[in-house]
Amino acid sequence: MSNSFTYKDKDVGVGDRVHVIQKVFESGKERRQIFIGTLIKVKGESENRTVTVRRIGENKIGIEKIFSVNNPFLEDIVVAHEGHKGTRKAKIYYIRHKSKKEIDKSSSRNKKKEAKK
Repeated sequence: MSNSFTYKDKDVGVGDRVHVIQKVFESGKERRQIFIGTLIKVKGESENRTVTVRRIGENKIGIEKIFSVNNPFLEDIVVAHEGHKGTRKAKIYYIRHKSKKEIDKSSSRNKKKEAKK
């Protein structure tokens, strides 16, 4: 199991805040749909690789979406904010039971520890 991978010469890892851009065809028209969230799982190897992205929607409801990395409709994965380097797990399911505030608090605590070193 790996907790990071390379997508179009960019390193993407578990815990990163990402923007997943994909093409959507509706009524004969093409548009781009952007899903913004935290990467919580990387699964598979090379052409079978999938990633799971989680975000908090309206009314504090968690939304998870699974993307196949080699899907032709997947345009790009952009890393908006790198997760803290202390993530040792390939699947960070424990984020499901934490609020957004608790997640930000724990990542900022790790940043302070790294700054002291």
